[in-house]
Amino acid sequence: MTLNAKRRRVHAKLAAKPGVRSVRRPVTPGGDSQFDLYYVRTGEQSAHPLVIIPGGPGMASVQLYKGLRRRAAEQGLDVIMVEHRGVGMSRHDDSGADLPPEAITVRQAVDDIAAVLDDAGVDKAVIYGTSYGSYLAAGFGVSHPERVQAMVLDSPVLSARDIEAVREAVRGLLLHGAEPDTVDIAPKVRRLVDDGTLTSEASEIVSMIYGYGGATLLNRQLDLLLDGRTLLWRILDRLSRFMLRKAPYRNEVDLVGRIAFRELDFVGQPDGLPLDPSPALAQMADEMRGPAPSFEAEPYDLAASMPTFTWPTVVISGSRDLTTPPALAEKIATLIPNSALVQMPTTAHSVLDTRERAALEIARATIAGDIQGLAARAAELDALAANPEVRALVGAISAATTVERVIPSQLPGRRHRNPAS
Repeated sequence: MTLNAKRRRVHAKLAAKPGVRSVRRPVTPGGDSQFDLYYVRTGEQSAHPLVIIPGGPGMASVQLYKGLRRRAAEQGLDVIMVEHRGVGMSRHDDSGADLPPEAITVRQAVDDIAAVLDDAGVDKAVIYGTSYGSYLAAGFGVSHPERVQAMVLDSPVLSARDIEAVREAVRGLLLHGAEPDTVDIAPKVRRLVDDGTLTSEASEIVSMIYGYGGATLLNRQLDLLLDGRTLLWRILDRLSRFMLRKAPYRNEVDLVGRIAFRELDFVGQPDGLPLDPSPALAQMADEMRGPAPSFEAEPYDLAASMPTFTWPTVVISGSRDLTTPPALAEKIATLIPNSALVQMPTTAHSVLDTRERAALEIARATIAGDIQGLAARAAELDALAANPEVRALVGAISAATTVERVIPSQLPGRRHRNPAS
């Protein structure tokens, strides 16, 4: 996609916003071609600003997180966010053409962060990464350890083998009832799997409902499916697909999604067993131009490098997170010497995106050097209100389950549809 007239207007408007700057970066290491990499800084400037790295790959920074930065600035935080190469304002080269595939790698994105700190005159920063952004944050610690003041790893990614931990968490909770709150759910899930209602592609929806609404809300949805009521399920299926679609300057996975396949193997190989998340994750390929690349190699061996981290690190995990499950956060916390694990019992994936108030409170404590007290505050942090959009989604699903329960399960002249069809 070239930088057309509409994108030029939006780009110019964003570039003119306070705090937005660009820095010249090589398209590829050692190459002659360069492009403008954009970043934004808000709040009263400090010696060690908070660098927030969103998830993805594909999430933009400048436009999508303007509300977060405003609220962070109101709390006295100095925040820097980098527009990931290949996304939004950092998508194009000087001719207006999309950056080529060879420009899109984890190591180049990591080095972009260092270049932004150079341009901003920052020696050291507190690095906060969520989900995929946590891999960039940890990679920054490996490549540029002298630039890290402290670190927050929110819903962290550890390696290209994380898919195995995801499968184990999803199946343990939902198929086998490994936790007290899912004991009653597991038999219903197994029945729906056996009759073909819950296919592997459905694992993403099940995980979303459980993550945001807990076992109670998921139990109500399973009861609807067992009763042949599939309207809400079909709506949620369309919603999950819609959330993966490209939204300019907000979520642009088409260029950078190759990182998830080629370097991090987010999808893995389907194993043919129930509730395998691989097919659902593979939907990312639908938003890419051309076939998804095969996995080649990871850029970092974080498990080997994390024991060398010398800075204070907070590791955050939501107990309802089935995208980067708690087992990964627990392992990471054992690998990093000076770390504190904050386990939030009713929280889903990405505290930054679902429990912003808690995320900013954790960031404030990290900047203040009080990370060891955070673990004891996990319940207090978990009790802080979820983001408005999350509360609205949970409320809508809850209301819809009530409505669907009382309407006729099969209207005259209509046939049931398999929710996976």
